[in-house]
Amino acid sequence: MMRVDVNGIGLNVQVSGEGPAVLLVHGYPDTHACWRHQVAALNAAGYRTIAPDLRGFGASDKPAGLENYEIERYVGDLFTVLADLGVERAHLVGHDWGSALSQILAAIAPERVASLACLSVGHPAALAAAGWRQREKSWYMLLFQFTGVAEQWLSQNDFRNLREMLTEHPDSEEVVERMRDPEALSAGLSIYRTGVRPETMVAPPRDLPPLQVPTLGVWSTGDRFLTEEAMTGTARHVSGSWRYERLEGPGHWMQLEAPDKVNDLLLEHLAAHPV
Repeated sequence: MMRVDVNGIGLNVQVSGEGPAVLLVHGYPDTHACWRHQVAALNAAGYRTIAPDLRGFGASDKPAGLENYEIERYVGDLFTVLADLGVERAHLVGHDWGSALSQILAAIAPERVASLACLSVGHPAALAAAGWRQREKSWYMLLFQFTGVAEQWLSQNDFRNLREMLTEHPDSEEVVERMRDPEALSAGLSIYRTGVRPETMVAPPRDLPPLQVPTLGVWSTGDRFLTEEAMTGTARHVSGSWRYERLEGPGHWMQLEAPDKVNDLLLEHLAAHPV
């Protein structure tokens, strides 16, 4: 593990292996550990993996104030991590919020990206255009806007509601233990409070340049939070090559629930688009 300083905020980063760089970006409520099966497979295949804990998560710092969790700050952190490690061009693999952050990075700096793999979460505009069924699945995003109320709802009765949300998560107990720290619980929710403010539920999302890099989208049929349309609609926002894969069975945390299938797709994708 190593620490990367971003304007006084320390990020915890796991770096291992040798070869072309693969930046692995987790989502809520995870840490770099959610990529452990991918790290092993990618390192064995000759790739260097870089897996940070996003600010507010895991062992990374949890600064006070929502201004420290604007989406641009998370994306800036990823740029800083790559720069600190001397990586000029990398493959990006993101899950959940990590997918959204990776897409922003790829959209604004395509010259830094060899390929992009989006797990579970598609393009923000595709999510917004997915209709009422997706809005029903996204109900918790509105709840998470209410500071104090969301924390109480998630933690009451020994985190019963958080446990219910994490039913398919293989590491649910580890997540609950981390979230017993009130600072960690609120810091983790900050990405929702800055990234999907209530007005984004009805207004068009921010404009992003089309994704010019080779892009893989993977959605799993057991995902309780996202519709297939929210992923397949990403094709309309990709000007580079686009490939879609549907995994039958796994829930939202596909990289933990079906690691072999995910690893096979990632290795094939990366090999097709060398740095």
